[in-house]
Amino acid sequence: MSGGSLPVAVEAPVAAAARVRWLAAPSSAAWLEQALAHPELLLIDHAHCERKAAGAALQLMFRYPSDGELAAVLSPLAREELEHFERVQALLERRGIALRALAAPPYGAALAALVRRAEPERMLDSFLVAGLIEARSHERMALLAAHSPDPELRDLYGDLLASEARHFGLYWVLCERRWPRPVVAERLAALAANEAEILTSLHPQPRMHS
Repeated sequence: MSGGSLPVAVEAPVAAAARVRWLAAPSSAAWLEQALAHPELLLIDHAHCERKAAGAALQLMFRYPSDGELAAVLSPLAREELEHFERVQALLERRGIALRALAAPPYGAALAALVRRAEPERMLDSFLVAGLIEARSHERMALLAAHSPDPELRDLYGDLLASEARHFGLYWVLCERRWPRPVVAERLAALAANEAEILTSLHPQPRMHS
């Protein structure tokens, strides 16, 4: 499908996706149309995203090596992200699709630029940015699970929803154990508004975060 608006059956779930609490705005119908039109490219990008999410969790563990609670939470999360990567990679192999490098959209770098550099603000922002990425992944996988015409892809995205929701919940818990809830909520609102603004310009190539 190209041009014009999506049918009401697609537009309504896009609007409903705003119920994901972390997000300031839902994904656009244009993103969903682009994603559904290029499922193979989206799968390749999805594999890269799962690997990056594991790397982000490990990076935080290395940045704060004396924080035992952080390691206890993020080590299992990183393993699960790699399990997701392996599942997507196996699907790509079954379909004869090579995993290859893709040009990154500006999303990740733009969010990273919002992280303050002085501690403890850096830790708070890092947790919240990681959580926002997980929340957006959850929202978009829900859309793909509902609207992909491919049964295998619907099953894949649907199966990953619970873990994606748990992941952004874990980052919220890490924040709440270190800062008062009003401090966390205020900063999250600011970052979520920036995250939504970044997504107002659709990347020309289909990506999980574009």
